[in-house]
Amino acid sequence: MIDDEGQLLGIMPPYEALKKAREKNLDLVEISPAAQPPVCKIMDYGKYLYQQEKKEREAKKHQKTITVKEVKFRINVDDHDYETKKNHVLRFLDEGDKVKATIFFRGREMTRTGLGRQILERLIKDVEPHSIVEFRPRQEGNTLHAILAPKKSDKEREKERQKEERQKEERQKAAAQSAPSQSVPPPQVAKPAS
Repeated sequence: MIDDEGQLLGIMPPYEALKKAREKNLDLVEISPAAQPPVCKIMDYGKYLYQQEKKEREAKKHQKTITVKEVKFRINVDDHDYETKKNHVLRFLDEGDKVKATIFFRGREMTRTGLGRQILERLIKDVEPHSIVEFRPRQEGNTLHAILAPKKSDKEREKERQKEERQKEERQKAAAQSAPSQSVPPPQVAKPAS
């Protein structure tokens, strides 16, 4: 049993624990039901749920949703059109979105899938400094497509690493708070005098 200030109260029967929680107008919450004996804590459960919900909302604010933008090419694309579409791909990657480059074959164009592959390979080579290839050019039916993702900058990688470290520390703190801070010695059995 842990009180609302984090102090260990020791082992007690459930009715006593509930009585202590009601005296303080708080709730008795089972933190670790698998422990022997189970660990309970006196807290304001409504306030705890509100704080958890607030943390989740805050985390959602800072999330970035990644969308997949599609750029369509034809096998007989002109150089100027290719450059324009390549610039669109670069813009999408700079905005942090993934890009699906697609070539659609109609009728007799299916015999020229090699040209389509060359166009996608050229695009991959041209945008290589700005992107990572998630899926190499792949044929599905009468379409050939490749998926490109934005490259993470050193700054973004560092931020991500720091965020992971903070989350790890928070999990360790939460685990330390949920476990009893002091171990309770087992009850002593008096030995008969010999």
